[in-house]
Amino acid sequence: MTVLIDTSPQAIPLLPVSAATLPAWLESESATIRRWVISNGFSAIAGTWCGLPGADGGLARVLVGLPDAPGLYSLAHLPQALPEGDYVLAEGSVAIDAARAALGFALGAYQFTRYKSARRAPARLLLPAACDGLALRALAGATALVRDLINTPTEHMGPAELAAIASGIATVHGGKFHEWVGEELLSANFPAIHAVGRASHRPPRLLQVTWGDPRHPQLAIVGKGVCFDTGGLDMKSAEFMRWMKKDMGGAAHAIALAELVMVHKLPVRLNLLVPAVENAISGNAYRPGEVIRTRAGFNVEIDNTDAEGRVVLCDALTFAAQQRAELIVDFATLTGAARVALGPDLPALFANRDDLAAQILSCGREQHDPLWQLPLWQGYRTMLDSGIADFANSGASRHAGAITAALYLERFVPAEIPWAHIDVYSWNDTERPGRPKGGEAQSLRAMFAFLRQRFAS
Repeated sequence: MTVLIDTSPQAIPLLPVSAATLPAWLESESATIRRWVISNGFSAIAGTWCGLPGADGGLARVLVGLPDAPGLYSLAHLPQALPEGDYVLAEGSVAIDAARAALGFALGAYQFTRYKSARRAPARLLLPAACDGLALRALAGATALVRDLINTPTEHMGPAELAAIASGIATVHGGKFHEWVGEELLSANFPAIHAVGRASHRPPRLLQVTWGDPRHPQLAIVGKGVCFDTGGLDMKSAEFMRWMKKDMGGAAHAIALAELVMVHKLPVRLNLLVPAVENAISGNAYRPGEVIRTRAGFNVEIDNTDAEGRVVLCDALTFAAQQRAELIVDFATLTGAARVALGPDLPALFANRDDLAAQILSCGREQHDPLWQLPLWQGYRTMLDSGIADFANSGASRHAGAITAALYLERFVPAEIPWAHIDVYSWNDTERPGRPKGGEAQSLRAMFAFLRQRFAS
């Protein structure tokens, strides 16, 4: 059920006010309303609201406390706080970006209900005038898709289930779906993907969705689809394994972004690629010290089986380049080092073009969907040196882990192809309005805005 509606004859006005503007607003109202607001202790602090009664005693208007500079999440607390019903954003004493506020409202209505009933039905918001309803609903839906995929436990979101999601989206939008499963990966020369996923009882896969006019610029979107990560033989501790259902967060982002491209019919030839595996433990698990030959022809020594994301991505990136991509974007829950450096809210952005990074960062600021650029510092390439292979998948040093992971991936992208890599956390550790605890879409709006900017013309 969408919370952004087109019509409602009984929508209740939401009046934005701030602590600074509330006194003047009260002066314009009746003494009864002034007494009501004061007696309710409403001071227009951000994140608060106060219902105002009508002549019949029913709810007639709602004062909404906002900061002086409202942002994306200014109304995000309301869907699950206001009484059920329909509301409309009215003119108050604080200027507010109506489209952005409506999107935040929709994000605040999200609840994951696959295994647990919704706490309540959310309040609904009338689409503000002149807003692009298709775009707002698509962004809210894409965010919900990312959250749903990440929140779903691995038993119900393994490689085959990811394939079903990708295939279904391709069918809806007129794309084509293909996949390589199990031993087919070896015969099709995707040995690194196969190596990481071969230990699971659920065979590894490479998922592909193609869409669009072949004459248009080719856009490759790649997502890490490690549906569960035990760490492999270099096994994670229980503390760090607990939430590894989210290690397919990169795939969730890639699938949702690809669908946004299709919904908006961007003039591109889309190539969505998701290596979907479980990094499991069994007698045939790939081992530390093994050397794996990749699709690109590089021999990679496995220093650590828990650095598996980059191993599955490298074959997919190579394939994307071989398909003559004009731009490659990849998403991955790749390193804990990125979280140590930037915390949970800031995805790390790496790009092999400064102008490409600048455009993405600008879109992130504009969309209130921030990223932070980290460097592809070439001096750290030696940290991945191997004595017996072309290079290793990780190294002994604990320094610059996010950078060395990105440098590993960079080896598989030809220098002439613009490439952006986003190391996402894909998770909210705490509950905040519009950002519920659990799976989260990070940089999705920023990247879609960037793609529209780059290709829509």
